[in-house]
Amino acid sequence: MSKLAVYPGSFDPITLGHLDIIERALDVAPRLQVVVVHNPSKQPFFTLPERVQMVTDALIERGLIGPVTVDSLESGLLTSYAAKLGANVLIKGFRTGVDIEYELPMAKVNRDLTGIETIFLPSDPANTHISSSLVKQVASLGGEITKYVPAAVIRGFKAKA
Repeated sequence: MSKLAVYPGSFDPITLGHLDIIERALDVAPRLQVVVVHNPSKQPFFTLPERVQMVTDALIERGLIGPVTVDSLESGLLTSYAAKLGANVLIKGFRTGVDIEYELPMAKVNRDLTGIETIFLPSDPANTHISSSLVKQVASLGGEITKYVPAAVIRGFKAKA
């Protein structure tokens, strides 16, 4: 069992699906570092500091701060970051086979680079339809998103309005 796992993501915004993966990742490792990353191939709606704050607030609301900590990574290799922390496991959640097809090559390269393993956790079936992109689309059109995101995200969208 790993003592520290890293769960990376853009979390733009964090969803209830992400929180489910975080809670279940604590069964794999007693400590988890959630890393809000900058993805150069995406145009985020929320800034990196806003995303870090929403993740932190969501974890506080769930009582998860302590075994779970939050940081950000603006540039550089995730594997180098994880190695500096002493983590030997990355946690990746997936909703569908498309997610696995995207994540599997990265997992292989990450292992080649530093020996770090990736553990894939399937989404709870109740959350497979939730994505950050869909949440942003629904919110931008004035739709109700409270079933999909923690209260911290609702506050984040209201602050942007």
